Amino acid sequence: MELSSILKPEAVRVLSAASSKKRLFQEIGDVGAATLGLDAQVIVDSLLERESLGPTGVGHGVALPHARLTELEAVSGVFVMLEKPIDFGSVDRQPVDLAFSLFAPEEAGVEHLKALALVSRTLREQSVCTKLRANPDPVKLYAILTEAQSMQAA
Repeated sequence: MELSSILKPEAVRVLSAASSKKRLFQEIGDVGAATLGLDAQVIVDSLLERESLGPTGVGHGVALPHARLTELEAVSGVFVMLEKPIDFGSVDRQPVDLAFSLFAPEEAGVEHLKALALVSRTLREQSVCTKLRANPDPVKLYAILTEAQSMQAA
Protein backbone atom coordinates (compact mmCIF):
# COMPACT_ATOMS: atom_id res chain seq x y z
CA MET A 1 0.00 0.00 0.00
CA GLU A 2 1.25 3.46 -0.90
CA LEU A 3 0.19 6.87 0.35
CA SER A 4 -0.32 8.00 -3.23
CA SER A 5 -3.06 5.37 -3.59
CA ILE A 6 -4.87 6.69 -0.50
CA LEU A 7 -4.30 10.43 -0.85
CA LYS A 8 -5.16 12.48 -3.94
CA PRO A 9 -3.19 15.71 -4.50
CA GLU A 10 -6.45 17.71 -4.37
CA ALA A 11 -7.20 16.27 -0.90
CA VAL A 12 -4.25 18.17 0.62
CA ARG A 13 -5.02 21.59 2.06
CA VAL A 14 -3.58 24.33 4.23
CA LEU A 15 -6.18 25.85 6.56
CA SER A 16 -6.06 29.25 8.18
CA ALA A 17 -9.45 29.34 9.89
CA ALA A 18 -9.88 26.15 11.93
CA SER A 19 -10.25 27.28 15.53
CA SER A 20 -11.46 24.05 17.15
CA LYS A 21 -11.54 20.30 16.62
CA LYS A 22 -15.15 20.47 15.43
CA ARG A 23 -14.32 23.25 12.96
CA LEU A 24 -11.34 21.20 11.72
CA PHE A 25 -13.65 18.23 11.15
CA GLN A 26 -16.03 20.48 9.21
CA GLU A 27 -13.14 21.59 7.00
CA ILE A 28 -12.07 17.96 6.51
CA GLY A 29 -15.69 17.13 5.67
CA ASP A 30 -15.73 19.85 3.01
CA VAL A 31 -12.47 18.59 1.48
CA GLY A 32 -13.74 14.99 1.61
CA ALA A 33 -17.01 16.01 -0.06
CA ALA A 34 -15.12 17.78 -2.84
CA THR A 35 -12.52 15.08 -3.45
CA LEU A 36 -14.26 11.83 -2.48
CA GLY A 37 -17.78 12.66 -3.57
CA LEU A 38 -19.23 12.03 -0.11
CA ASP A 39 -21.64 14.08 1.97
CA ALA A 40 -19.67 16.51 4.15
CA GLN A 41 -22.02 16.12 7.14
CA VAL A 42 -21.73 12.31 7.01
CA ILE A 43 -17.94 12.69 7.19
CA VAL A 44 -18.13 15.15 10.11
CA ASP A 45 -20.60 12.99 12.03
CA SER A 46 -18.46 9.88 11.50
CA LEU A 47 -15.30 11.65 12.69
CA LEU A 48 -17.08 13.03 15.77
CA GLU A 49 -18.51 9.60 16.56
CA ARG A 50 -15.06 7.99 16.35
CA GLU A 51 -13.51 10.82 18.37
CA SER A 52 -16.05 10.23 21.16
CA LEU A 53 -14.31 6.88 21.77
CA GLY A 54 -11.03 8.67 22.50
CA PRO A 55 -8.90 11.41 20.97
CA THR A 56 -7.02 10.62 17.76
CA GLY A 57 -4.31 13.18 18.50
CA VAL A 58 -1.22 10.97 18.58
CA GLY A 59 1.27 13.55 19.83
CA HIS A 60 3.92 15.94 18.52
CA GLY A 61 1.27 18.10 16.82
CA VAL A 62 -0.16 15.22 14.77
CA ALA A 63 -3.72 13.89 14.66
CA LEU A 64 -5.03 10.87 12.76
CA PRO A 65 -8.82 11.21 12.82
CA HIS A 66 -10.46 8.30 11.02
CA ALA A 67 -13.83 6.75 10.35
CA ARG A 68 -15.59 4.00 8.45
CA LEU A 69 -18.13 5.08 5.85
CA THR A 70 -20.62 2.78 4.14
CA GLU A 71 -20.62 4.96 1.00
CA LEU A 72 -16.91 4.45 0.37
CA GLU A 73 -15.39 1.79 -1.90
CA ALA A 74 -11.69 2.17 -1.03
CA VAL A 75 -9.55 3.57 1.76
CA SER A 76 -9.04 7.29 1.15
CA GLY A 77 -7.46 10.19 2.96
CA VAL A 78 -7.49 13.92 3.50
CA PHE A 79 -4.43 15.79 4.80
CA VAL A 80 -4.61 19.26 6.29
CA MET A 81 -2.00 21.52 7.77
CA LEU A 82 -3.22 24.24 10.11
CA GLU A 83 -1.58 27.64 10.08
CA LYS A 84 -2.51 27.98 13.76
CA PRO A 85 -2.36 24.83 15.91
CA ILE A 86 -5.52 23.92 17.84
CA ASP A 87 -6.23 22.06 21.06
CA PHE A 88 -7.12 18.51 20.08
CA GLY A 89 -7.02 16.67 23.39
CA SER A 90 -3.90 14.83 22.23
CA VAL A 91 -2.14 12.25 24.40
CA ASP A 92 0.78 14.65 24.99
CA ARG A 93 -1.51 17.70 25.42
CA GLN A 94 0.29 19.48 22.56
CA PRO A 95 -1.80 21.45 20.05
CA VAL A 96 -2.27 19.89 16.60
CA ASP A 97 -1.23 21.44 13.30
CA LEU A 98 -0.99 18.31 11.09
CA ALA A 99 -4.05 16.11 10.57
CA PHE A 100 -4.28 13.11 8.26
CA SER A 101 -7.84 11.78 8.13
CA LEU A 102 -8.46 8.28 6.88
CA PHE A 103 -11.79 6.98 5.65
CA ALA A 104 -12.45 3.32 5.00
CA PRO A 105 -15.40 1.27 3.78
CA GLU A 106 -17.35 -0.47 6.57
CA GLU A 107 -15.95 -3.89 5.63
CA ALA A 108 -12.32 -2.82 5.11
CA GLY A 109 -10.81 -4.39 8.24
CA VAL A 110 -7.19 -5.13 7.40
CA GLU A 111 -6.87 -2.47 4.68
CA HIS A 112 -8.01 0.22 7.11
CA LEU A 113 -5.48 -0.91 9.73
CA LYS A 114 -2.67 -1.10 7.16
CA ALA A 115 -3.45 2.42 5.97
CA LEU A 116 -3.57 3.73 9.53
CA ALA A 117 -0.21 2.10 10.30
CA LEU A 118 1.32 3.53 7.12
CA VAL A 119 0.16 7.07 7.87
CA SER A 120 1.21 6.75 11.50
CA ARG A 121 4.71 5.54 10.54
CA THR A 122 5.10 8.37 8.04
CA LEU A 123 4.03 11.11 10.45
CA ARG A 124 6.05 9.69 13.35
CA GLU A 125 9.18 10.66 11.42
CA GLN A 126 10.30 13.98 12.91
CA SER A 127 12.11 14.94 9.68
CA VAL A 128 8.91 14.49 7.65
CA CYS A 129 6.90 16.67 10.05
CA THR A 130 9.62 19.32 10.01
CA LYS A 131 9.54 19.42 6.19
CA LEU A 132 5.74 19.57 6.15
CA ARG A 133 5.67 22.48 8.58
CA ALA A 134 8.28 24.37 6.53
CA ASN A 135 6.33 24.06 3.25
CA PRO A 136 2.78 25.44 3.56
CA ASP A 137 1.95 24.72 -0.08
CA PRO A 138 -0.45 21.83 -0.87
CA VAL A 139 1.61 20.67 -3.87
CA LYS A 140 4.78 20.50 -1.79
CA LEU A 141 2.95 18.86 1.12
CA TYR A 142 1.67 16.10 -1.17
CA ALA A 143 5.16 15.56 -2.58
CA ILE A 144 6.71 15.39 0.90
CA LEU A 145 4.11 12.89 2.11
CA THR A 146 4.40 10.59 -0.89
CA GLU A 147 8.20 10.87 -1.09
CA ALA A 148 8.55 10.17 2.64
CA GLN A 149 6.99 6.78 2.19
CA SER A 150 9.26 5.97 -0.76
CA MET A 151 12.27 6.90 1.37
CA GLN A 152 11.11 4.64 4.22
CA ALA A 153 10.66 1.72 1.84
CA ALA A 154 14.18 2.09 0.43
